[in-house]
Amino acid sequence: MVKQLGEAGWKVILGARSAERGEAAVSELTSQGMDVDFVQIDMEDLKSIEQAANTITKNYPDLKLLINNAGMPGAFSRSFMDTKEEDLRNAFEVNFFGTFRLNQRLFPLIKNNEGTGVNVSTDMASLDHMQNAESTINAFDYNSSKTANNAMTLSMAYEVRNSGAQVFAVTPGFTTTDLNGNAAGGKSKEAAAAIIVGYAIDGKRHNGEFLDEKGVYAW
Repeated sequence: MVKQLGEAGWKVILGARSAERGEAAVSELTSQGMDVDFVQIDMEDLKSIEQAANTITKNYPDLKLLINNAGMPGAFSRSFMDTKEEDLRNAFEVNFFGTFRLNQRLFPLIKNNEGTGVNVSTDMASLDHMQNAESTINAFDYNSSKTANNAMTLSMAYEVRNSGAQVFAVTPGFTTTDLNGNAAGGKSKEAAAAIIVGYAIDGKRHNGEFLDEKGVYAW
């Protein structure tokens, strides 16, 4: 996503838990002519989130776009009975509480700058999908944390409904990433990123929507 935004002419702040990996990514992208800065942030650590948010507020007060993509699978349990409370809390810590903390601290910038907030979601966060899909992954730890994230999206969207700012959710669909052990059969990272970035910068009003590659997705 950072690469695609950079290629589209955006100045991008890349946030990563690992300073070593984050700085390496920024070095690679800047060597390709993109304008990218690095901010260290650990979405499980409140102090790290506060420091990152303070840095962004101070150094990038014109922030116009925030994409929340950090995710933790819990144990990616395959049934309700297999779900352990420890794994449920692990998933919620990043997917909901960490994202909540960062959103709350940067939301004033998005509102004041009439910007865009995008919370990256998943098909399985949709209660409609979980009720009606012929088959799905019943990972209650991961899925419920993202459903809570969707509820946060709507709460934020409600607060900017009468302004130029907007907040919405996007699910790129099944994507092969580290989160799912690079499971075969999913979209490439580049293809998934293009769906998210496409909606983020298309200039259209998506406030309060849940979107997949085909358009509006049922909550």
